[in-house]
Amino acid sequence: MDALTTSVAALMRQVAVEVVMPRYRNLAADEIIEKAADELVTIADRESELRLQEGLARLLPEAGIVGEEACAADPALVGKLGHGLNWLIDPIDGTSNFAAGRPPFGLMIALVDGGETLASWMLDPLTGRLCHAARGEGATIDGEPVHARESGAPLPVAGLSLLFVRPEDRQGLIDRAEGKLQMADIPRCAAEQYPRIVLGVNDLALFERTLPWDHAPGALFVNEAGGRVARPDGSPYRVDDDRKGMIAAASPAMWDRAAALLYG
Repeated sequence: MDALTTSVAALMRQVAVEVVMPRYRNLAADEIIEKAADELVTIADRESELRLQEGLARLLPEAGIVGEEACAADPALVGKLGHGLNWLIDPIDGTSNFAAGRPPFGLMIALVDGGETLASWMLDPLTGRLCHAARGEGATIDGEPVHARESGAPLPVAGLSLLFVRPEDRQGLIDRAEGKLQMADIPRCAAEQYPRIVLGVNDLALFERTLPWDHAPGALFVNEAGGRVARPDGSPYRVDDDRKGMIAAASPAMWDRAAALLYG
């Protein structure tokens, strides 16, 4: 896996330098498209996905490829993720931030097999930070092993992504968190939110919508760093599972605490 890890990282850095960053704060109005309600895509997303597809196909020709923008055009493609070996691509995570000319945003890739994530990569093009994880082998940032840690704040620091929660459920979550959690701003970028949990910035995160390209890379990263990411009922996250709801936490104990508070 070491040679593959190095090659994927190099590909991501090349695409970031040659495709993504030249468009940052340099997009024309017609290069930003609303593909769905509250969902943007830019010319950089599409160009990045194509370049990543081409490079990943050369690295592992036997693997299929499932990209976010390809799935937007053909939703049936996501069904491939439960069958065999596949690359999973988020060409620019945090597109709304990228389109607005503000951080954070990132490139994310995962290698999955039969619905389970084997390896993941998350690159922050602005800082160059590369988060990587491989199943059973731990997590690294810029090649150095990393272990998840809690913030140590008096109240757990929580990023609760409530945008896609049903209105009738949203207020209940807010009420249960009141006075029990310290609410943190949501970066609207999973490639940033998952590393924050490992780095001790945030203690936990709550997600309602769990699209595979948004969550497979970060979920593996946190789990391999010693934190815990799971469905509210405790079942593991799989890319071929389209249920909603997920809790990510900096430790198993913090996960238990969050699950009891928010869903118990």
